[in-house]
Amino acid sequence: MPSSDMIFDPSYAVAVDIGGTFTDISLLDRTSGRVWRAKTPSTPADPSQAFMTGVNAVLNDAGIDASVLDQVLHGTTVATNMILENKGAKTALVTTRGFRHVLEIGRQDIPRHANLFTWVKPRRPVPAARIHEIDERIGTGGIVMKPLDEESVARVAEAIRAQNVEAVAICLIHAYANADHEVRVTQLLRDALPGVDVTCSTDVLPVVREFERSLATVLNAGVMPGVSTYVERLENRLAEAKVSSPLLLMQSNGGVAGTAAIRTAPALTALSGPAAGVVGACDVAGACGIKDIITVDIGGTSADICLIRDGVVGLTQSGKVGNWPLSLPMVDMVTIGAGGGSIAQVADETLAVGPHSAGARPGPAAYGHGGTQATVTDAHVALGHLPVSLLGGEMSLDQEAALRVVDDNVAGPLKLSRHAAARGILAIMNNNMVGAVRTVSVERGHDPRDFTLVPFGGAGPLHGVALAELLGIKQVMVPPAPGLLCADGLLAADLKAEFSRALPTPGPIDQAMGDKIASELVQNATVWLEQEGIPDARRDIQTRALLRFYGQGGEIAVDWADTPEQTEARFKQAHEALYGFVLDTQVELVTLRIEAAGRTVPSPRPDLEPGQAPAAMQSQMVHWESGDVETPIYDRATLPAGSTLDGPAVITQLDTTTIIPPGWRATVHPSAALLLKRITS
Repeated sequence: MPSSDMIFDPSYAVAVDIGGTFTDISLLDRTSGRVWRAKTPSTPADPSQAFMTGVNAVLNDAGIDASVLDQVLHGTTVATNMILENKGAKTALVTTRGFRHVLEIGRQDIPRHANLFTWVKPRRPVPAARIHEIDERIGTGGIVMKPLDEESVARVAEAIRAQNVEAVAICLIHAYANADHEVRVTQLLRDALPGVDVTCSTDVLPVVREFERSLATVLNAGVMPGVSTYVERLENRLAEAKVSSPLLLMQSNGGVAGTAAIRTAPALTALSGPAAGVVGACDVAGACGIKDIITVDIGGTSADICLIRDGVVGLTQSGKVGNWPLSLPMVDMVTIGAGGGSIAQVADETLAVGPHSAGARPGPAAYGHGGTQATVTDAHVALGHLPVSLLGGEMSLDQEAALRVVDDNVAGPLKLSRHAAARGILAIMNNNMVGAVRTVSVERGHDPRDFTLVPFGGAGPLHGVALAELLGIKQVMVPPAPGLLCADGLLAADLKAEFSRALPTPGPIDQAMGDKIASELVQNATVWLEQEGIPDARRDIQTRALLRFYGQGGEIAVDWADTPEQTEARFKQAHEALYGFVLDTQVELVTLRIEAAGRTVPSPRPDLEPGQAPAAMQSQMVHWESGDVETPIYDRATLPAGSTLDGPAVITQLDTTTIIPPGWRATVHPSAALLLKRITS
C-alpha cells in the first residue's frame, strides 16, 4: 500500500496530460515550488510512448534522474476515446429475467438540439444477443421476492463463454437496495470465466434508475480491459525507468485515484482531461485571491465551460460522454464544438462555424499540412492576432494559405472584405461560447458579471477579452501556462472518492435512516483513506444528500444537515436558485453520497521579481475592429511582476498567444498570472 510520505510529502512530482495532438508535462519541486514544463507530440498508437518521452524531456531540463520522482500523476483519454469511438471490449450484460430490454428502451427524450422527426436512436453498446437473464428478483425496499437461482447463473456463464466476450457487466433490478444477489452473481461469473473482466453495478453506480445504472456498468465493463492494459503498460515503463512512486490517475470528479480504483471503475476517468484544467484554474485563481471564476478551456476541437463559486468545483451526476448519459460524479461543465480548428463554411449565403473541426491533420490551413477549409485559427492569422512563429520557434505559420482559404471559402461567397470575413468567423465562434457560458451561469441563477473569466487551452487567451466584453465581465485572468493548465491541474488535485447508496425506497427525509446510511458510508470512506495512506490531518469527508420534489425525475445535491428541516431548507434554496421556483409538495430523499478527499498541501509559489515591462520583441500589423495598428509583440517570459501593458498588444509564449485589444490593460500578478481589465478614464 502507498505510504503517506510517498503520496503526500513528495519532493518531485510529475504530471502528464495526453491530448489528441500534444502531450503536456509539468514537473514540480514541491519543496521550492519551481516548475519545468514541456510539450511533445502525442502517439495515439501507444500513448505510453509519448508519456515517457515527455517525462524524460522534462527530467532532462531539470537535470534530475527519474528514480527521484516521488509522485506521478496522469490525465488520460483512453476510456473517453473508447466510449466515443465505440471501440470498447466485446461485452455481455447479465440482468434479471424480464429486463433484458432496459438498454434498448432507454428514455423517451431525445437530445435537446435533435430533430424530433429525423433523430435515430444510437445503437446500444451491447446488442440484445449478448444480454442474458438470470432467475432472481429483488423488490423495492430491498425485499427478496425471488431467491437467486444459481443454476441459471451457470447456464448464463456457459452461454457467455460460447460468445467469446472480453468483459461482463452485471446489473440486477433494485440491486442498489440489496446487493446480495449481485455480489453473489459476480463471484460465480468470475470463477466460471477466468480471464474475463467482470464488473457489477454495485461497484460502479449503486443508485436508482435502471437504464442509467445499466449503461454506466456496461460502459465501465467495455473499457476495463483496455484501461487495465494501458495502466499496466505505464507501470511497466515507469518500473523500467526505476520510478517506484505511485501512479495516480485523474478522475472526472476533479480528483486523482490510485491504479487499483481505476482498474475497478475505469469509467471514472471518462472526462478527466477537462476536469484537470478546471482544478488548475481554481488553483491559479486562488493564488490571485479570486474565488468566483468562469473557466473557458478552448482547444482545437471543443470548448469546455465551467463555473466555480467560492473556490468550490461543483459536481453533477447528469453528465454525458458522446451519445450516452453517464451518471457518475463529474465536474459540472458544458462542452460545445468550438475550437481553433472549427471549420467556417458558407451555405445558402449563411456563415456557420463548427461543430466540425479540421482536427490535427490536416488542421487549419495555416499549419501548412494541406488544409483547404477556413478555420478559426486561419481567421486569427488573417487578422494578425498570431505571430508568424509558434511553439517557441518550432512551428511556422503559413500566412498565405490562411489568407487564401478565408478569401475563397468565406469572403468571396459572402462578398465581404477579407478582414470583415475573418471578424465574422470569430464573432460567430464567440457568440456560440457565450451561449454555453450563459448555460452554466444565467440559467443556474448566477450573474456572469460577478465572476472573473479564466480562458485557457491553446486558443483560450485569443478569445478571453472578446468573451468578457460580450458578457459584461470586468476582469480576465490568463494563467501562467494556459496551454498546459491541465498538467498543472493534476499537480494541484486532491485524492478523491465518492461512496453512494440509494435509499431502499425514496420518501420523506428520515433522519435516523439517513444518519445510519451515512455512518456506514463514512466507514467505507475511512477504510479507503487508510488504504491510500492519507494522514488524519489531511482527510476531508463531506456528506451530501440527493433530494427531489415528489414526482420529479432528477435530484439536487445539498449538504446533509442535523435535522430534516435544515436539509429540506437547503434543498429548496438550491432548487429556487437553479429553477427560479419551489413546489408545494413533499421533498424526497433519494440517495446519500459521501465525498472523501485527501487534501494536497499547496506548494510554495515563488513570486516573480517586480519591475517595468521590457521593450517589445517585435511588432506586426494587426487588423483590430477599430482600425489597423502596428502592434507590439511581447515575450511573456520577460514580463516582471507589476508590469503593465496597454492594448493593443500581443503576448506570446510557448503554449499560447494572448491578445490585448485597444482599451484593455494587462497587469502581471506576482504569481505570474495576467490580469486583464478595461482601461477606465
